[in-house]
Amino acid sequence: MTLPLIVYRSLRQHALSTAVTAGSIALAGGLLMSVWTVKTQSQAAFTSTGMVFDAVLGARGSKLQLVLNAIFHLESSPGNLAASDYEFIRRHPAVKTAIPIAVGDNVRGYRLVGTLPELFTAVELAPGKKFALQPGGRWFEGAERSAVAGSFAAAQLGLRAGDTFHPFHGLAYDERNQHADTYTVAGVLAPTNTPMDRVIWIPLRGLQTMGGHDPRAATEVSAVLVQLRSPAAGFMLDLLYNKQGNRLTFAYPVGTILAELFSKLAWFDRVLELVAYLVALVAAASVLASIYNSMSARQRDLAILRALGARRRMIFGAVVSEAAAIGVLGSVLGFVVYAGLLTVVAGVIRAQTGVVLEVWRWQPVLAACPAGMILLCALGGVVPALKAYRTPVAATLAPLS
Repeated sequence: MTLPLIVYRSLRQHALSTAVTAGSIALAGGLLMSVWTVKTQSQAAFTSTGMVFDAVLGARGSKLQLVLNAIFHLESSPGNLAASDYEFIRRHPAVKTAIPIAVGDNVRGYRLVGTLPELFTAVELAPGKKFALQPGGRWFEGAERSAVAGSFAAAQLGLRAGDTFHPFHGLAYDERNQHADTYTVAGVLAPTNTPMDRVIWIPLRGLQTMGGHDPRAATEVSAVLVQLRSPAAGFMLDLLYNKQGNRLTFAYPVGTILAELFSKLAWFDRVLELVAYLVALVAAASVLASIYNSMSARQRDLAILRALGARRRMIFGAVVSEAAAIGVLGSVLGFVVYAGLLTVVAGVIRAQTGVVLEVWRWQPVLAACPAGMILLCALGGVVPALKAYRTPVAATLAPLS
C-alpha cells in the first residue's frame, strides 16, 4: 500500500472534518490574499494616477481635500480661484503645464468637470502613453456645449458619441436641479483605469457659462493641475503660496500627500490582516485537533499497517502528508474565495473611485500565502503524527478479554 493511497483513504473516511477544516483554510487564505492585493494594488494605482501631476493649486484649505477633489474627484471643492491666479501660475517660469478645472455639477450622479483640451492633448496618461478616444469620437473642437465622457461613466449612463444630456446642479444628483443647457457627447475616452473614467468632461467655458451659475464667477476655476519643470520649483512655489501667502494652497508633492492618506488607513489593513492570521491559526489548530482526535479510532488500523510491514517513519509521513493535503485542498479553495472577494471589492472600488484592480495580476502573496498555509497545516499534523509513530503494535492488536 503506497503513501498517497493511505492519505487518500484517510481523507475520504473523514470527509466531513476534512471539508470543514479545508473551508477554514480557504477562508483564511482567501481573506489574506484579498487584503494584501487590495492594499498593494490600490496604493499603486492611486499613486500612479496622482503622479501624472506634481501639484494642485486651489483655495486655502486641506491639501488632501484639494488632491482628492481635483485628481480623484472624491471630495467637494474648498473654493474657487480667480482667473488671475490661474494666469499667474500658468506663466510662471518654473511651471511646465497648468491645466484649470471647474467643478460643481453632475450628470445623474457622475461629476461634470470643465477643463481645457490640453488636458488630453498636452498631458500624457503615463510616460509615452497618450489619451485616446473610442472609435467614432472626437475632442471638444472648441464647442462650449460639447463633452467627452469617461469610459465608465459613459457605460453606466448609456452615452455614446452623438448623444445629448442635461447637467444637474451640485455634486449630488437631484432631478429637481436640472439645467436647461443641452450638451452633445463628442466622444468617449478609451479606458484609462483611473478616476478620469468616472467623469464627464466639458470645455471650461461650457461649465463657467452654464445657465444658473453666478455670472460674477464666470472666469473662476476650482483648481489648477500643475506639472513642474523640477523638484526645486515645487519647494519654491510651496514657500510662495503656503508659507508666505495665506489665500491659496499649493498641494505639493502629490505623492507624499497620498502617502499620508494611506498611512491613515493602515490601521484598517492591519486589522484585516490580523483577522486573517487568526483564522489561519484556528484552521491549523483544527487540522491538529481533527487528526489527533481521530488517532484513537485509527490506532488499530495503524497497528495493522505496522504488522503488515509499514515502518514508523511511513506512518509518521502518512499523518503529516494528510495534514498537508488538507492544506493543499484549502489553498486551492482559497483561490476561489480570493477571486470572489476581490471581484466584489474591485467592483465597489471602481464604481466609487474609477481605479481598476486586476484580480489575477501576479504578485508574490499569491504563492507565499498558499505555501505558508500548507506548511502551517503540515506543522499542525506533527503532534498527531508523533502519536501515530509511537503506537504500540502488540498492545493495540492484543485481543480484548
